[in-house]
Amino acid sequence: MRRTRTKGGMSPICLGSLALIVPFIASINLADAETFRVATYNLNNYLDAPTETRRRAKSDESKAKVRESILAIKPDVLAVEEMGTASALEELRGSLKAEGLDFPNWEYLSGFDTNIHIAVLSKFPFTSVRPQTNDYFLLNGKRFRVSRGFAVVDVQVNTNYSFTLIAAHLKSKRPIPAADETELRHEEAKVLREKISEAFASNPNVNLVVLGDLNDYKDSTSIKEVIGRGKHKLVDTRPAERNGDDPARPPRILEAPTVTWTHYYALEDVYSRLDYILLSSGMAREWVTNETYVLALPNWGKGSDHRPVVATFEAEEK
Repeated sequence: MRRTRTKGGMSPICLGSLALIVPFIASINLADAETFRVATYNLNNYLDAPTETRRRAKSDESKAKVRESILAIKPDVLAVEEMGTASALEELRGSLKAEGLDFPNWEYLSGFDTNIHIAVLSKFPFTSVRPQTNDYFLLNGKRFRVSRGFAVVDVQVNTNYSFTLIAAHLKSKRPIPAADETELRHEEAKVLREKISEAFASNPNVNLVVLGDLNDYKDSTSIKEVIGRGKHKLVDTRPAERNGDDPARPPRILEAPTVTWTHYYALEDVYSRLDYILLSSGMAREWVTNETYVLALPNWGKGSDHRPVVATFEAEEK
């Protein structure tokens, strides 16, 4: 299910001839440029009714905290994981709109998993939507299907800037009888990397955002597979809390001792970074590092066992 509304875009700021603007460039700050925010948030079973394997509907208190979190980051494009039915998505969209945040454009992905789904909500129109829900792989002689699929959309930010977004929710760390969860997740990651490679094959300079709950750690084989290597290696934005620490900047952003966890596993009392926003080198040129973060909100756990992450970009080619 999707709806797209055509919207007029803002043109990038015109600075005139180079000879006249050199003294002026140094005075330009973030407020002078058009920017937009892209976020991902695992909503932890945003169900409007119990299912056979997930026994509880989302409570009103939990839904309210989810909305509070989304409203706090005010994303222009939001990928969500563990969305329930299409009607649950419609309820969330309607509730956010009533509180001042309207997403007139959306994509709801119905994959092999019939309980939870990926969705993409956007203030900007989609120029192309390519749901990926029928991918299979072989593991130890058995055929498996990518459980949640991948949402692939092209987003038109303004008349001069667009980007491709791939939203994913890879296999969880929960063991299952059919196969090893680590191997299943790695195979799904390989399929995701194929989608990324297809985007680069279509346009080597593509503005690409790959985001979602990838359910593994940065040095795992799955995450390394998704990030890739060589000229098409993705950039890990590694959002961190805004807690007073000095903001880290590339290339040391991956080494900074900042608070980056996005998921809490209560059974083992473990905090981990499982949610990612990854960029092509083309998209990374527009990335605003100091406006990229993990939301730290009081009582965040009432909404989900994950925290949302958001990255900000300038809406003009660099």
